[in-house]
Amino acid sequence: MAAEPNCVFCKIVAGEIPSATVLRTEACQAFLDIGPLSEGHLLVIPVKHYTRMEDMPPEELAQLSRELPGLGRALVEVTGAAGYNLLQNNGSAAGQEVTHVHFHLIPRSTGDGLGYRWRPQAYPEGRADQILARYRDVLAG
Repeated sequence: MAAEPNCVFCKIVAGEIPSATVLRTEACQAFLDIGPLSEGHLLVIPVKHYTRMEDMPPEELAQLSRELPGLGRALVEVTGAAGYNLLQNNGSAAGQEVTHVHFHLIPRSTGDGLGYRWRPQAYPEGRADQILARYRDVLAG
């Protein structure tokens, strides 16, 4: 997929906007987020422009994903984090602000105040079965 002329991440990949790049491969680029949620917060992007994760060819997503374990190990060693979040948002309703696929690796420590408002719910009787059947139909093609 061609670069998008107004995409900030495409401009970073092209070298038009500077970045604190920690890794660059044929498939992806990882760099420090300029608005970090914690020190050492990384963004990992495909070098080709894709708006949403499901737009990416599986092989290209796999190439990017192969870099995540090593980046996670490096993040822990560099920051001393007790853990980290791997986050990927798809669409504005999910919090995606830059419409270029990107993964956040966010260093975490106990009591850091970061996190999600996780509000688990229960399915009404029979609803989980309906949703399961629909998933199976859609995935079967």
